[in-house]
Amino acid sequence: MNLSNKQMQYLKGLAHPLKPVVQLGNNGLTEGVLAEIENALGFHELIKVKVPSDDKEEKQLIMNAIIGETKAIQVQAIGHVLVMYRQSDERKISIPKR
Repeated sequence: MNLSNKQMQYLKGLAHPLKPVVQLGNNGLTEGVLAEIENALGFHELIKVKVPSDDKEEKQLIMNAIIGETKAIQVQAIGHVLVMYRQSDERKISIPKR
């Protein structure tokens, strides 16, 4: 699913007041963390994930791995926070037309 700039801006606006739902710990990206992200995406559709890492390359690799594993869309990445969206069967968020 590809989103237009208008749709991405809409999702960024919705994500702004949200708090991170999942935060990676010292163990990094584990199966349990991925399962929690999957559950949160299924329930909320639009979530924030906090990736605390001082190394920019490592942080980017982790964020790319999360997006790849969950097959979600990266809406935005600011600092340590990744905003991601994946539409569920129930469609809780109605995205404007292109």
